[in-house]
Amino acid sequence: MAALQLGYSVAKRERPNAINPTVNTSPLQQARQAISQLLLLGAQLNRLQPLAALLARLYVAQVFFLSGLTKLRDWDTTLFLFTEEYKVPLLSPAMAAVLGTGGELVLPVLLALGLGGRFAALGLSVVNVGAVISLSDIAPAALQQHVLWGALLAGVAVYGPSIWSVDRLILGEGKC
Repeated sequence: MAALQLGYSVAKRERPNAINPTVNTSPLQQARQAISQLLLLGAQLNRLQPLAALLARLYVAQVFFLSGLTKLRDWDTTLFLFTEEYKVPLLSPAMAAVLGTGGELVLPVLLALGLGGRFAALGLSVVNVGAVISLSDIAPAALQQHVLWGALLAGVAVYGPSIWSVDRLILGEGKC
């Protein structure tokens, strides 16, 4: 009878039930199972990295491109703003307007395509920081937006534009 009970209890420990998979397992086994589940979750999340990078690139590219179009639409106002409102150090207002607007129109296209993705991200970072520095009085909400854009651009600059990019098509795996 004792042998029968022993066999039953051993068999029961080896087969946790579907409702509670950790039944009859040691704390060490439970920790291993939890770590294993976390690793599986991490592997699944890794599959979303190219999509997340593409969405980040498209979002930031849209913000800067639309800003560039706004400046281009009314060039007299743009020159006035760079003369009176934006205080860009080391550049004349006209030069700052041309470079800033040009950067806001060209770099977002490169960023969206992932063509020279790191270069585009770094260039837009300069435009972003320049915008924050040039405004003497920036609203907290506007500053927060610039911080978000800066963080997204830093991600692209550090990690690259991802496998969903023209850089990847041209350069191949592991080179962008």
